[in-house]
Formats: sequence, structure tokens, C-alpha cells
Amino acid sequence: MKRALITLLVPFALAACGTAATNYGGGSAPSSPSGSATISVQGSSLGQILVDGNGKTLYLFEADTSAQSTCTGGCAQAWPPVTTKGAPKAAGGASASLLGTTARSDGTTQVTFGGHPLYSFTGDTKPGDTNGEGSTAFGAGWDVLTATGEKIEKSASSTSY
Repeated sequence: MKRALITLLVPFALAACGTAATNYGGGSAPSSPSGSATISVQGSSLGQILVDGNGKTLYLFEADTSAQSTCTGGCAQAWPPVTTKGAPKAAGGASASLLGTTARSDGTTQVTFGGHPLYSFTGDTKPGDTNGEGSTAFGAGWDVLTATGEKIEKSASSTSY
């Protein structure tokens, strides 16, 4: 119940905080990288999952039905798009052939994997957290990705979202 309440309230709290909410953990905002993004694979309680260069879990948004992102405004504050300057890099078991990019409406370049725009979640405070898995914030599901670009979906009995 507590996790469900947090999942429901975090997006609203972050929207009220403004853009400072996009700066999570290690001191650099994921939406304004200084160079090429690195996508890797790491073990977690959900199995082998995609992570960014800081070990933070990466997600897909089910409302994105193509490589074009539909997550903007408050959505992008709670779920910062993984952006890059230059070609993204694959490391640690991530397939370079599945990496790509797409132009966002704000002019930045978002990283895609297997055709899915990638996002982090401000509710994940440390590497390995998967607190966004199963959320339906902003009108659609958020899912962690496997090393092959498939979404991981917890069964309805294991989550209270």
C-alpha cells in the first residue's frame, strides 16, 4: 500500500518542484548529458535489465507506440528521457545494434533501444532500484527493459499499482 501511494504521489510532487526534480542522485541531470549516453546491462531482482552509465534502471513508456516520445512536461520531469549528444554507446552486454536515437519536440536527442524511447525514473534513488516498474503514471504503463529490449511486466498479483 505504501509503495502504491508513493508511486501515485511522486509524479505530482515532482511536477510541483519544477525542473530541479530531474537532477537525481549523482549530481548530473539525465536530460542534459555532456556527451554520449552509455547503455549497459546489469543484474537485478527482475533479472538482467538495461541501465544507464550510472547504473540507474531504464524504462519504456507504453504510450510510446513508435520511436517518438509522448512523455513531455510533468511526465518528463518524473520520468526524465535518456538523452545524448552524439551516438549512444553500448557496454556491458547491451547490443549496439538495438541502440538508436529519436528527436524530441524540445530539440534534444533521446536514446532508443529496440525502437523504444528510454527513460529513467526520479523515484529510483540508487543503482538497481526498480521502483517505477508497473507504474501507470501519466496514463500508460512503465516497464523495465531486458537486455534484448523486451519489457518486463510483473504479474498483477505481485504489484499493488
